[in-house]
Amino acid sequence: MAAKAPVNFFSSRSPVFDLFRGQLDYADHIRQDSEVVLYFFYAPWCGQSIAAREEIEQVSRRLADQVLFVAINCWWNQGKCRKQKHFFYFPVIYLYHRSFGPIEYKGPMSAVYIEKFVRRVMTPLHYISSRSKLLDFLSDYEPGVLGYFEFNASPQPPGYMTFFTSALYSLKKDYLGTIRFGVITDKQIAKEISLTRSGSVYLHRHVNTSLIYPSEVMNYTAENICKWALENRETLIRWLRPHGGKSLLLNNELKKGPAFFLFIPFNPLAESHPLLDEITKVALEYNNCNKSQAAEPVPQHLRDLNPPAIESIVAHAHTQLADAYSITKYPCCNTVLLPQWHSISRTHNVCELCVNQTLGVKPSKVNVPQCNFLEIEAALDSFYLKERTFFQFVSNTIECSNFLSFYSPFSYYSACCRKVNRGLINLISSEKTILQTPNVAFSSHGKEDKDDTQHSIPHIEERNCFTPDLHVNGTNITGLSCRTNKTLNLYLLDSNLFWMYAERLGASRSNHLKEFATIVDLKEETHYILDQNQTLTKSTIENFIQNFSILYSPLKRHLVGDSSVHFHAQHVITEVTTNTFHDVVFLNEKDVLLLYYAQWCGFCASLNHIFIQLARLLPPNNFTVARIDVTRNDLPWEFMTDRLPTILFFPYKRKDKSVKFPEDFSVTLPNLLKFILHYSRLPSAALDSEPCTKECPQRERKLQEEHISHLKSEIQKLRSEVSALHQAQDQLKAQLSEARREEHKLQQQKLTLEKQHSILQLHSEQLQALYEQKNRELEEMAEKLQELADASENLLTENALLKVLVASIKGKLENKDETKKSIQSDEILPNHNTGPVLTAIDGLHERERLDISNIDSTVTEHKENRTE
Repeated sequence: MAAKAPVNFFSSRSPVFDLFRGQLDYADHIRQDSEVVLYFFYAPWCGQSIAAREEIEQVSRRLADQVLFVAINCWWNQGKCRKQKHFFYFPVIYLYHRSFGPIEYKGPMSAVYIEKFVRRVMTPLHYISSRSKLLDFLSDYEPGVLGYFEFNASPQPPGYMTFFTSALYSLKKDYLGTIRFGVITDKQIAKEISLTRSGSVYLHRHVNTSLIYPSEVMNYTAENICKWALENRETLIRWLRPHGGKSLLLNNELKKGPAFFLFIPFNPLAESHPLLDEITKVALEYNNCNKSQAAEPVPQHLRDLNPPAIESIVAHAHTQLADAYSITKYPCCNTVLLPQWHSISRTHNVCELCVNQTLGVKPSKVNVPQCNFLEIEAALDSFYLKERTFFQFVSNTIECSNFLSFYSPFSYYSACCRKVNRGLINLISSEKTILQTPNVAFSSHGKEDKDDTQHSIPHIEERNCFTPDLHVNGTNITGLSCRTNKTLNLYLLDSNLFWMYAERLGASRSNHLKEFATIVDLKEETHYILDQNQTLTKSTIENFIQNFSILYSPLKRHLVGDSSVHFHAQHVITEVTTNTFHDVVFLNEKDVLLLYYAQWCGFCASLNHIFIQLARLLPPNNFTVARIDVTRNDLPWEFMTDRLPTILFFPYKRKDKSVKFPEDFSVTLPNLLKFILHYSRLPSAALDSEPCTKECPQRERKLQEEHISHLKSEIQKLRSEVSALHQAQDQLKAQLSEARREEHKLQQQKLTLEKQHSILQLHSEQLQALYEQKNRELEEMAEKLQELADASENLLTENALLKVLVASIKGKLENKDETKKSIQSDEILPNHNTGPVLTAIDGLHERERLDISNIDSTVTEHKENRTE
């Protein structure tokens, strides 16, 4: 069946010229008359081609007067495109700028991105004719290449076309277009970036030293200029645009080190991007290791402000903050978020550690010129070993103590601790509260605060509220990439296109702004997210980076949980997720048996019936049987496992002494019961430590009665189940005997059938021999019949001949009669005529005798042949 003829892929009203028969030669012909041409190679059946059709039409409606849009069906087997091009995917977009090309577009199939790329191909150079345009060009976060050419002497100065082609080469090598190319036409403007000679090329870099193209060493060609710019460019922020298929793009970037992903809505055709400008400032400050050199770009709308006024305001604010937190004047200080296991965390959760510093006293004589990592680490270890406890007088009280270093008798450090919750931080963050001096009190031993510290830990992004920035000339993030061994790589993703990646990393589905920030550390197998309740601004991003970069980071590891799990009260086994793990396991006043499993684990599935029986046997008031899918729910590192299935038991009032079910024991119901009963009993020392009151015996008696009643009910259930099992056993025995009798009958029938089978087999052999004999006889009969058929054909032929002979004889006899009649009529003639007539009659009689003899001989031969 012949393939159907192709039809139009684009509508007849579309400005796209559709060559649906794959006429590639005609496309090349019409390309000669246009300056910029876009080729859209498609396959009619391809879903991506169908989806991109509308995007191409949108772009063509906007740029049809400047760009020729040609769509080519490269799947029609009789078209030249299919014969000459061998594409592995569709659609494919090629752009041509006059004779240069093709430039393949590999970006998102979105109208705004395609139009942006087409416009870059249309005008690959920015023409800079004033100082303001130069500042705008240099303030962009993308690297820029500038060329100086004098157009006064010639409309096309030497090297200009080479520079123009290099800009097109950069788009061909880098479809993202991260390098911008510009042309300076004024000599005075070119001097500001040290370009004095026409044809010289300048590469602008924000952090590192800018470069001038070494024309003395490298040939002045478009390829060399493009290669030089790509090799020496500065990549402070990189856009990531996964194509949606199988790709190692994210994996390769994560292997380079900790990655900071920022998802923001981005329109490439917009004239201004305020949020992107804020992120650019952060990236420049973060990578500005030379603090004396200003690397921050100044947008056009901020250049009219008065810098001294701004600096005075900032200096005044920092002075007030320094007075409020005098403990932090010394540079070697660090803020630590206390772990929950530390004794101080019962009343405080944040401490400020300073080396060689005491509150209200000048630093000791042992001066430290700069913050030393070993000093801070030693101070922190000493602080943990001291096991000090602090009072908490009021919510905004800072309690301080001075300690001698555990590692050095000549070093002192101070620890100022406080308890901060989210509500307090929100209050402190206001302008009125943050400039107030908090009350300071020295520590003393006292009673513990029983408040739950889980909800009082401050959010990591709000750390600036209790650790103010004291750098007047710059923020703490300036040059941070060179001052830490946890350097971040900054990446941007368009949330309009790649929001599904943000959701997988922890973004909320209900976030309408589609702004999300996260840090992923593949080596440490952790990632952190910025609070989505906060607006994504320069200050929040800086605080997020600072908290990640410090030695003992207060960031809390984000745990991915399965939100699709629904809980049912009637289930005997509790399904645990990341969000419910703490409540079910630790806050639950019961003994908890937890099973770690996965959907792909076959051994885990085989334990389901055992755990269901166990959950029914154990009293629900005292025991909880639960399970968690560790492939969909992350847990803190101390509760993770590397083996499935794994069973952990958390006894009541001793949840910190969890026990693992032995791996060398088989997981059976009796073994699990022994394991639970053995570890669920409280040690005698724990019982003796608690003083017993008058209510103890009653409580114990009531508890024992509950246990006894529960055991009695369970025993009754077991007895009824045993009786039911006995009845089932009797029924099975009867069915088994009946089955045996049936089996005996079947055996006899089998023997009978085997005998009949042998007889039938013999009959089959005999019939086969008879069949072969009859077949041979039939073949012989067929041969004889064929011979008879041939003989009958011969007889029919001879019979026809005989009929001809008989007819001829009859004709002759009739002639004879006529002759006789004529002779009789002639007898009356004279006698002198009698002699010739008699002679003729005699001759006629002689011929008749010869003919009759011939006929007789023929008939005789025919009879002989018939006889044979």
